Amino acid sequence: MIEKEVIEKEIIETNSREETYDLGFKLGQKAQPGTIYALDADLGCGKTVFSQGLAAGLGITQTVNSPTFNILKVYEKGRLPFYHFDVYRIGDISEMDEIGCEDFFYGEGVCVIEWADMIRELIPDTAVWIHMARDLSKGMDYRRIEMAQQDN
Repeated sequence: MIEKEVIEKEIIETNSREETYDLGFKLGQKAQPGTIYALDADLGCGKTVFSQGLAAGLGITQTVNSPTFNILKVYEKGRLPFYHFDVYRIGDISEMDEIGCEDFFYGEGVCVIEWADMIRELIPDTAVWIHMARDLSKGMDYRRIEMAQQDN
């Protein structure tokens, strides 16, 4: 695999669930059709909280939960459609083709892909990669969130 150069990187620190939600909310307000956020983080790092905030920023009023057992949940009642993927349970990358992931990745909505590293080779170059990490020495609710856009 060829490593791509990171052309833009931002590090954000949050200290509560609310701050992680608010970050997602602000990004949802700014999101444009075709925006993809590829989330990479361990369990309990705030991927779903971030996704809930992003959906709210898009004007989605439905309850947003992690689609762990469904792989994909589609929400269409907002400013833009919201496509929420959780690929943790993907056994084989070909399963993504079966659900038509490219229709969503290149569609008119906004995608959030939890556990995106598992399908890295399918993620479009335009995606914003978000790595979330905990640091217990800074508190139970501390998150270091690194957002990076890569060079195409």
